[in-house]
Amino acid sequence: MSKIEKVLVTGKTHTTHNSAGYTSRGHNGSLDITLSSPGSARPEHEFTAVQPHPKAEQLFAGAWSACYIAAVGLAAQQMKVTLPTDTAVDIEVDLGQTGPAYFLQARLTLRVPGLDHGVATELAHNADQICPYSKATRGNIDVAINVLTA
Repeated sequence: MSKIEKVLVTGKTHTTHNSAGYTSRGHNGSLDITLSSPGSARPEHEFTAVQPHPKAEQLFAGAWSACYIAAVGLAAQQMKVTLPTDTAVDIEVDLGQTGPAYFLQARLTLRVPGLDHGVATELAHNADQICPYSKATRGNIDVAINVLTA
């Protein structure tokens, strides 16, 4: 797997879960998407405050983070762990170059304030095994998983 030598653009999102579903917001206000769980009565997605032309990397990060935070919930159920109400996922997706070739890379940060760091790390890696976006990117792009418990 090639490493990016020069980052050209980064798409960043912050995703949370609440009773209405999953909300992904871009760091610069260019993306605000509410996604619902499969089978819910809500629409599958709702673009509530999208500025013109969010970056493709930001859209990818938003979709991935919504999927990943749902996988965190599933992993927590399997591990019998109660998630803090302010659980969140931040994903940054970079588009970059190495020589003339273009690549993607990503950083996932799971934020679970107050949870034991070892449990949170296991949770993050279990969610990575569940999430279809993580599976699709595994071995194809460089991905770093970070866990914050404070």
